[in-house]
Amino acid sequence: MNLVYHRSVQRDVSQVVAYYDQAGGLELGDAFFTELMAQVQAARRQPTRFHPFRGEFRRANLSRFPYHFLFRWAGDSVRILVVRHNRRHPDYGLGRR
Repeated sequence: MNLVYHRSVQRDVSQVVAYYDQAGGLELGDAFFTELMAQVQAARRQPTRFHPFRGEFRRANLSRFPYHFLFRWAGDSVRILVVRHNRRHPDYGLGRR
């Protein structure tokens, strides 16, 4: 399964990692990134494992951090659209394609 990222995902992730690096040291930022990448790989391997979210989107929650990402699965591709905080407005990032 191919893995594709929306161009804004790098900015999303960089902001979160920078926040955790400042708040809890480099180890916390690294822990966030490691957990995020593990969930991304799980979504790539088994996209149907994650529950649908507003039609064509699926949502993957992180367990240690209050973040999730939304992705679309079509054919042999998983496209990560947004990484966002759980309290972010529910429409944030839904316009990304």
